[in-house]
Amino acid sequence: MTRDDAPNDGPALPPTPADLEWGAFSDDAPWIVDPTGLEWRSGLAALRLATAAKTRALARARALPPVAAAWRVATILGPALGMWYLVDRRHGRSRSRGGLSRRLRVAFERLGPTYIKLGQILSAGEGVFPEELVEEFRLCRDQVPAESFETVRATVEEELGHPLEDVFSSFEEVPIAAASIAQVHAARLVSGEEVVIKVQRPQIARQVRRDLSVMAWLAPFLVGRIPVTALANPPALIELFAETIGEELDFRLEAENMLDVARVLARAAPTRTRRALVVPRPHARLVTRRVLVMERLHGYAWGDAATMRAAGIDTAQVLMATLIAFLEGLVLHGVFHGDLHAGNLLVLPDGQVALLDFGITGRLDERGRRGLLRLVMSAATNDVRSQVEAMRELGALPEDVDVDAVIADLRLDQPVVDPTTMDVEQLTREIREMTKSLLGLGARMPKALMLFVKDMLFIDNAMATMAPDVDVLGQTVAILAHLQSRHGERIARDLGVSPSALGEVQAAGIRSSFGLGDDVQQLTHREIQARRRLISTRLREQHRSKERGER
Repeated sequence: MTRDDAPNDGPALPPTPADLEWGAFSDDAPWIVDPTGLEWRSGLAALRLATAAKTRALARARALPPVAAAWRVATILGPALGMWYLVDRRHGRSRSRGGLSRRLRVAFERLGPTYIKLGQILSAGEGVFPEELVEEFRLCRDQVPAESFETVRATVEEELGHPLEDVFSSFEEVPIAAASIAQVHAARLVSGEEVVIKVQRPQIARQVRRDLSVMAWLAPFLVGRIPVTALANPPALIELFAETIGEELDFRLEAENMLDVARVLARAAPTRTRRALVVPRPHARLVTRRVLVMERLHGYAWGDAATMRAAGIDTAQVLMATLIAFLEGLVLHGVFHGDLHAGNLLVLPDGQVALLDFGITGRLDERGRRGLLRLVMSAATNDVRSQVEAMRELGALPEDVDVDAVIADLRLDQPVVDPTTMDVEQLTREIREMTKSLLGLGARMPKALMLFVKDMLFIDNAMATMAPDVDVLGQTVAILAHLQSRHGERIARDLGVSPSALGEVQAAGIRSSFGLGDDVQQLTHREIQARRRLISTRLREQHRSKERGER
């Protein structure tokens, strides 16, 4: 029942905001978003294409970089690499990787916003980059001091074309948050609505373009020369980073991302009461390239599970509903929030989750969306061949790759071996051979797939506080079965098969993806963490043993 359907014998309820018919927004609308009446949307499709082309061009290797910028990078990054080469590299693999990761992180923080942003992306590359690099760059935070209020005022007034006081009745001078690209302030419009204002840092667009030019020039020289690039192609990584950061420099594109994600979430869950995720409303007029005004939402910090439970919110249910809504929007429509982390999620008092900060948004073309849909559903039915074909559709494997050869090289047709049952030498050999095979096959990590994996890793880690005792196997089977039962006809049509050919969601397939044998029937997140700690400890012991032997 919606508020418009309420019986007449009770107190009158306010009408449902009209924009909830097409978008997943909050119930209490400070204004109604009409997509056809937003002047800042004009020409955004062409702008998005032009931005992508420009950033791709910046990421191409060049003969010479900007001299002054390259010199600055050389004076900071050069000594870091030199000290690693002279000191850490001589003391075994573990210290070599750990020392290099630490020195790179410190150098990136000194080099400023663009490099800090790259470090944060590296920190989300669990399974793609070495553990030492990922762990070190998780310490890399936006350590850029906030801009002065005078600078913020000047930017807002220049962008909006009015004195600050003509638009806002109050404007908090101390920002709520200050990040690499922008900072966020709370304010109130002269019309009375509470808002937040995202204000871009002066000159940041020019700085990012300059830094990308240097990165693109430097990346080819790193191929095969330092251990942390063993699982990544540095030039491809810089191209991926350029694609990611390019759209963050124009807030009109971010506001459009907000509308697109809101529309997708509404389509995935057309019944209002099932919308687990909501999006703040961007303002109809107060959006420009460097300023974004949106409604302010209030709620609980994502990681504050104890306070939420005390308020009667079922945090496990919140997490699972978030995952379902995320997957539905992703596999059915191909647009998703690409930067899920605790600072970008807010749990509202009614248990809905508000998504914040849409600078990084994943967009799949139709072939890529079908590939990701195939990947998810074939994992549910333990169809190995379809999983490999899906990776090819996603661009993670070359177009001409031989599917049978991939299955044979990676031994995907063999029974799953639980990694916790392997001894150290077996485990090390498996990882080494898997890595060698993937590199030999030309495997890569496309932007959308990287963002998807990054988001899923965040949701996985969130279980530690939000749902530590939930049976992960059972919930995964239930979520995938829900997708198949609710959207079976659409999924079958997209994959080019009959609904009966989809097959039943199999717990065996889910167990296989976790590296589990048939003897494991339930698995909580606490148990998953214990398994990971065991594997990590064995690998560290192997590295220490090898280092002692080398000495």
